[in-house]
Amino acid sequence: MSRVPFATLLIALLASLPLLAQKSTVKPMDHMVTDTAIQAPEQLRRVPPPASDLNPAELESKGDLFRAEKNYADALDYYRAAIAKHETAALQNKTGITQLQMLRYDDAKKSFERSIKLDGKYADALNNLGVIYYVKKDYRRAVKNYNKAIKVRDDSASYHSNLGTALFAREEFAKAAHEYTLAMEIDPEVFDHQSANGISAKLGSPQNRAKYNYVIAKTFASRGDTDRCLLYLRKALEDGFTAINDVYKEAEFSSVRKDPRFVALMESKPLGIN
Repeated sequence: MSRVPFATLLIALLASLPLLAQKSTVKPMDHMVTDTAIQAPEQLRRVPPPASDLNPAELESKGDLFRAEKNYADALDYYRAAIAKHETAALQNKTGITQLQMLRYDDAKKSFERSIKLDGKYADALNNLGVIYYVKKDYRRAVKNYNKAIKVRDDSASYHSNLGTALFAREEFAKAAHEYTLAMEIDPEVFDHQSANGISAKLGSPQNRAKYNYVIAKTFASRGDTDRCLLYLRKALEDGFTAINDVYKEAEFSSVRKDPRFVALMESKPLGIN
């Protein structure tokens, strides 16, 4: 497998987004919007309080259902009722994720810390605590927690991607590029998941998005994935990437330049290109 040059990955690392992790049938979601001043509206409860005769597993299952439906206040009630009967690290982690989805960052932090206290090797909670620190711009602690999660489970693309993003924020570029490369080797679609799922952080200016998409295109080109390369190259064009002619000079695109679809794309210049 070809090595991805780290210089081509820096913008992608800046734009990549931390992913929450959970032990659940629900897929991990993208990181919340990172403006900690935003307050979520108070949610109304839509169902009666949990019945006293439900066992912890039933309460947890109903909590999962309500959270999937975005009924976060009800989900929180059911998770707490389950915890009152049988507290587990997984339940505290799910509670923290729900609180994070409600933008209750401090409460989420306490829940993730409680999950870790119950099970110091609960990788998802370690990762999610890292997300909290990233939101708060405490990148040193974010890196520390992502590293702990990876030490427990090193086969998670989202853990490596999250660590890369935090390292980039600390301007540790070589280390960040290494983690980004590992994430791509584990799951080439990791950044597709981030852009398609759940609630995502803003990528910033159109210029940053354009650079990000170009770098992702270049990364896929270096891996021989022409289809995804062309997809992200089109996105870069549509966002107005100004250095698009670099595609004719950079070695990573040598095989892509032979593809008729590349020729057609560059001739058509999608809307947004001057």
